[in-house]
Amino acid sequence: MKLEFQKEALLNGINIVSKAIAAKTTMSILECVLIDAQASEIKLTGNDMELGIETKVEGTILERGRIALESKLFYEIIRKLPENESTVTITCDDRYNTTIECENSSFHIQGRDPEEFSYLPYIERDQYISISQFSLKEAIRQTIFSIAANDSNKMMGGELLEIKDNILKIVSLDGHRISIRNITLKDHYEGQKVIVPGKTLSEISKILTGGNDSEVLIFFSKNHILFEFDQTVVVSRLIEGEYFRIDHMLSSDYETQVKLNKRNFMDNIDRAMILVRDNDRKPLILDVQDQNINMKMKSSFGTMNADVPAQKTGKDIMIAFNPKFLLDALRVIDDEEVELYMMNPKSPCFIRDKEQTYIYLILPVNFIAG
Repeated sequence: MKLEFQKEALLNGINIVSKAIAAKTTMSILECVLIDAQASEIKLTGNDMELGIETKVEGTILERGRIALESKLFYEIIRKLPENESTVTITCDDRYNTTIECENSSFHIQGRDPEEFSYLPYIERDQYISISQFSLKEAIRQTIFSIAANDSNKMMGGELLEIKDNILKIVSLDGHRISIRNITLKDHYEGQKVIVPGKTLSEISKILTGGNDSEVLIFFSKNHILFEFDQTVVVSRLIEGEYFRIDHMLSSDYETQVKLNKRNFMDNIDRAMILVRDNDRKPLILDVQDQNINMKMKSSFGTMNADVPAQKTGKDIMIAFNPKFLLDALRVIDDEEVELYMMNPKSPCFIRDKEQTYIYLILPVNFIAG
């Protein structure tokens, strides 16, 4: 095999597929990138058996072939080669001895038998939806923060993707909060409901360029989901099982509605969090009265008190939250003003718009007034 690339194109391709390279594994072949130039195109593939990514890289095929190269070593070699639109030449013999050359630099490394490498699973292309890269990237950004950080519950480590007609609903939760985004699609589709690992969606969001005119095709099978965009294909295993039934938690009833400036509210939460350390669980107390929310924070480092103008409808209420959970939701809302809906100090708070394109449910925490 003998191939030529522009350094930037090759480095970008390695960057993309390396997101599916196993970090810790007893199977060393899963730490490799497969270079496949047997046909008329050059493809790079990474596959950790849960997540697989394949991308096409522009280059010249001088001699066809395949080789598997250790990902970290390959990436570091290419990254440190000379700049200035350098041409990188990769050759390997039938014993997988590989030479990487660029200008006056030359590396000789040992490759692996490509037959050991596992190709991406085959997915039927009959059930699918189409969505803009921008919409998908934004929806992931606006929900991914509320998946559970640990692996104690697989369901909480994934996000629900549910399609009904022309609406894609994305849901994540961690036991303390729920994030929901509803996206209107251009066409109507057959109903689907799948649970996608958070890692998959997080890595996809890093690869997506985010163009409004660029589409992502999402294909569904019983055990896998496939994302196809630009020159890249991402295949992931789905999380098996029934997702949490959250509809009964999404009440539209409320006793107190508050409308306020998002930036002002966020800035004051941010200031309050100066007094909180990572392992500290001090509540932010909101005392909601006519035209004003009084915000209080008390910790071993000190106290903070602030007033935020607000438009209140309904009853006064004093309620407390983990300030980080409020801030996480507010950061991904693009509206200048936000509306909070509350029933009582023990019931969830909802942050949502009138069209319900987004819904954020946050459970309150216990507090001692005073």
